Amino acid sequence: MRTHLDTHLTDPLAVVRNLGILAHVDAGKTTLTERMLYATGSTHKRGEVHDGTTVTDFDPQERDRGITIFAAAVSCAWDGHRINLIDTPGHVDFADEVERSLRVLDGAVAVFDAVAGVEPQSESVWRQADRHAVPRIAFVNKLDRAGADLDTAVASIRARLHPAPLVVQLPIGTEDGFTGVVDLLRMRALVWADGDDGAQEGPVPVDLREEADRRRRALEEAVAELHAGALDEFCARSALSAATLAAALRDLTRSGDGVVVLCGSAYRNRGIEPLLDAVVAYLPSPLDVPAVRGTHDGVPQERSADPAAPLAALVFKVNATPTGRLTYLRVYSGTIGKGDAVMDAGARRTERIGRILRVQADRRTPLERAVAGDIVAVVGLKSARAGSTLCAPEAPLVLEPPGVAEPVVSVAVEARRGTDTDRLASALGRLAEEDPSLVVRTDPETGQTVLSGMGELHLEVAVETLRRTHGLDVGVGRPRVAHRETVVRGVCGLVFRHVKQDGGAGQFAHVVLDVEPMGPVDPDGSAPVGGGGDGGGGFEFRSAVVGGSVPREYVRAVEAGCRDALADGPLGGHPVTGLRVTLTDGATHVKDSSDTAFRTAGRLALREALRACAMVLLEPVAEVTVTVPEDTVGSVLGDLAARRGRVTGSTVRAGSAVVGATVPLAELFGYATRLRSRTQGRGTFTARPTGYAPVPASDPVTGSTR
Repeated sequence: MRTHLDTHLTDPLAVVRNLGILAHVDAGKTTLTERMLYATGSTHKRGEVHDGTTVTDFDPQERDRGITIFAAAVSCAWDGHRINLIDTPGHVDFADEVERSLRVLDGAVAVFDAVAGVEPQSESVWRQADRHAVPRIAFVNKLDRAGADLDTAVASIRARLHPAPLVVQLPIGTEDGFTGVVDLLRMRALVWADGDDGAQEGPVPVDLREEADRRRRALEEAVAELHAGALDEFCARSALSAATLAAALRDLTRSGDGVVVLCGSAYRNRGIEPLLDAVVAYLPSPLDVPAVRGTHDGVPQERSADPAAPLAALVFKVNATPTGRLTYLRVYSGTIGKGDAVMDAGARRTERIGRILRVQADRRTPLERAVAGDIVAVVGLKSARAGSTLCAPEAPLVLEPPGVAEPVVSVAVEARRGTDTDRLASALGRLAEEDPSLVVRTDPETGQTVLSGMGELHLEVAVETLRRTHGLDVGVGRPRVAHRETVVRGVCGLVFRHVKQDGGAGQFAHVVLDVEPMGPVDPDGSAPVGGGGDGGGGFEFRSAVVGGSVPREYVRAVEAGCRDALADGPLGGHPVTGLRVTLTDGATHVKDSSDTAFRTAGRLALREALRACAMVLLEPVAEVTVTVPEDTVGSVLGDLAARRGRVTGSTVRAGSAVVGATVPLAELFGYATRLRSRTQGRGTFTARPTGYAPVPASDPVTGSTR
């Protein structure tokens, strides 16, 4: 095993790889991570998900549920390189954890099931990586399963994710007979025997030689089409050397123009070493990615990955442990040492680093310092939150924080013992600090404490954490979804005058508004509206004022007032979305007009306009993929119809039926239990929020269901 770190390489950053493992639930991310740790000598025993012995799934809830809930960072060494790995969750409820991880990573390995191919959450995390421009290589896992087919999985990658898949391996054997791969770059066979840790290298088997030659030729042609340097050599020699092919694959991976595809079986420890070689060969080091961009007093700045540059680091995770508060961060530039003073640029507060730790899941190794390119945890920071920028006090910089998804499901929580009320408030505050996608608020009408998150499982995990970690006996109300309201028919020329005179300076503002929907709304609820969870495309404000009847500074105040009015709509006090407001005219008073007056006028005018508009109530909907035995399809389809689901497709794959449907999120509470009972425990499903749709059979004015 190649586990030593080379010391002859001149730049230490060139041998660092920061990557994440991305995939759908049960594609084998955690098992793959465990095998990578084992292959590199970081662990001496293979951890198993089903035994609860994995390094990265160390939380008791993860081991009980058999899924990854929290992103876990580990480090290992391979072929003279240090690999910092983050094993990310695959369940859609924890997509925000993936988002924060992708923000600080330089590359990723996307894992796909060789039977299922691209699954819904595979697509979601792929799009997340696209947004962050993270280079990826693909690993088609579980080739030893019945029905596994590399070509079918690659076809689904090409069709649903739209990259150019560049397959560099040919499987040896199929399903249970899968024993190894043919390396198409070096035209050699790698075979793993049961019980052996390493691969046996040899010539390409005779019966696969013709197929290997054909696939090597197809790989060369695909690379030549995408890479100018490879095209020159291909035209000159009608072939590509292994060195040219490897260099071109590296360039295409880092530019995002191609995705190298490898295959194997993580559970049976087959294909791990070639994957590690590919990580080192194709994914970028901190030196290969663009300089990080930030701002200081509104002025854009860049910081390169230079240990001698001023410090710039981004916090992407906070974790409260029994031994102290751990702050996970990525160092983009500069050096951070034990005892150093650093500035939290957002809070404008200077703090001191107590300790620096190299993290191995739940184990930590003390470090004296961390340099650009490192992913470490520090102890001693009190104000830093996920998304905070840590920088040198003499060189302030604010980096763009990771985006935070909008919660879609809420439950009411209360302490069963009155004496635990303060402890519950403190524990909820700590939960929200560790996971920004959890939102805690007090309902102004009922006085209840409401916990909001990304899904039913997300909230179940949070409540269980309150019980296990904080020792609280809490009661939980029925989950509720976050509704929205939108406009289906607007109003034009609504005139509103705000006049207030109560002694001293008065208030005067005169505005004329047009209100209209931003996009199509289907009142019968047969099609989703909007995307990304905003309900209908958000809010747009325009000014069509001519002649200066409303000065520019007052136009901004009117827009601010309109945004204030969006917080609670006329149907049920839900946020309003999916509308366009145009300020067409207005008037001012020489003494009594002010920003405050026009902001108040904007707020009250839009509220009056919304009461005059035709409105509709929106509910969140989810794209559901249900996998069930063929003999239970009828029962499952009937149940989906009863839950107001709209079936979008159905396919048969490896003896199972896969049904796609769009279902209101409120109808999915408790669906897992119902599905298991209808399929004798053999059915599974995944759901991901896709937007909002009108509540069916609703009155467009009142939103009440008839």
